[in-house]
Amino acid sequence: MWARIGLLISGESLTQRALRGSALTMIGFGGMQAIRLGSNLILTRLLFPEVFGLMALIMVLIQGLNNLSDVGTTPAILQSKRGDDQRFLDTAFTMQAIRGLGLWLGCCALAVPAARFYDVPELAWFLPISGFTTVIYGLTSTKLETANRHLRMGRLTLVELVTSLIATVITILLAFVINSAWALVIGLILGALVKVAAAYWMLPGTNNRFRWDRDAAIELIRFGKWILPSTIVGFTIAQGDKAILGKYLTLTELGIYNIAYFLATFPLALGVTVISRVMIPIYRAASEEASAQRQRRVRLLRAGLTAGFMALVLIMAASGSWLVGLLYDPRYLEAGALVSFIAAATIPTVIGLSYDQAALAAGDSRGFFWLTLLRAILFVSLFLIGVHYGGIKGALAGQALASVLSYPFLARIAHRHGAWDWVHDVVFALLGAAMAVWLLF
Repeated sequence: MWARIGLLISGESLTQRALRGSALTMIGFGGMQAIRLGSNLILTRLLFPEVFGLMALIMVLIQGLNNLSDVGTTPAILQSKRGDDQRFLDTAFTMQAIRGLGLWLGCCALAVPAARFYDVPELAWFLPISGFTTVIYGLTSTKLETANRHLRMGRLTLVELVTSLIATVITILLAFVINSAWALVIGLILGALVKVAAAYWMLPGTNNRFRWDRDAAIELIRFGKWILPSTIVGFTIAQGDKAILGKYLTLTELGIYNIAYFLATFPLALGVTVISRVMIPIYRAASEEASAQRQRRVRLLRAGLTAGFMALVLIMAASGSWLVGLLYDPRYLEAGALVSFIAAATIPTVIGLSYDQAALAAGDSRGFFWLTLLRAILFVSLFLIGVHYGGIKGALAGQALASVLSYPFLARIAHRHGAWDWVHDVVFALLGAAMAVWLLF
């Protein structure tokens, strides 16, 4: 037994690196979420709910602009045969830096119109300053992607934990001194500086420099031409709920929803993080060296991950009200009832995680785009209908229904790239339905 554990820790086969990478990613994500929760608990006692509603709007707008210009640098490096070529990496870095500057200019241009649309004057000042983080993150080293490409998650996890902890301490100190939304805004900027610096100093490899390789740029643009529209429409899935609810709710109500969302979507966020980091390299390797044994291992790995994420959804949904009552002061108690509904709405999405990554691993960014567009259309239409007729609970029901209706198209693209496992989907769909009935009725 100990010999097997030793092989898992130090082995270099694809399965061993995948399992080790998954475990380290979960540890890193869990650690960052624990840091975030601790920060959240302290900040909710130092600041008012309206501040969190304001920051939710700011982050939605920044993420929206980010998605408007995402050319898929990270998945391109993960799947490309030139992913270890320094000229390719430097070209990706240069494109990333140019994009970061453009994003900040977009934040400046959007600030006043957004302030008027949401009737929140503070956005006119906070958005351009917060948006400067896009310039900083544009200078992030591609050593992060290189570590991810080879499933070398140990140092990568350490970088994320250290930078998250430092940024959190800085933000808490600022909130204690300033006691306003400016603490969170300044904390965002300083946190970005810390993460970029840590990537350069703590990760092995060659530092990037500004360089342009024509062939590399063509490959990145060719791959990214479908990733760009995918992330644009993908924004509606990732942040559309807050963008829509920001028009229907007060800043205080939006802040309370944001607290509930943070707790309820922990399992889904963990799943997305693990899948996006681990499954593209695994699918790429499985397609290069196809065998029945390797395909079986991929299916078993995916089933194990899904089971873990579903268990976390159940735990979070069942304990939501208790957690909010335990962790937060009375101003946030309304978030408790929302946790179960939000968590239950994520169940269909959790079951289908990783299928779209099979398309990216195969370089099928076009298929990935059409799938994302369909999911976004279903999400926006059903979420809007739900919130109009049933408030937040109706909106969440619309979100869950959108995931169910998009499944046939998700299964189709998974089947095209040899990743579809109908037994897995049927088993977990039945379990998910039972969980939802038990939680909500």
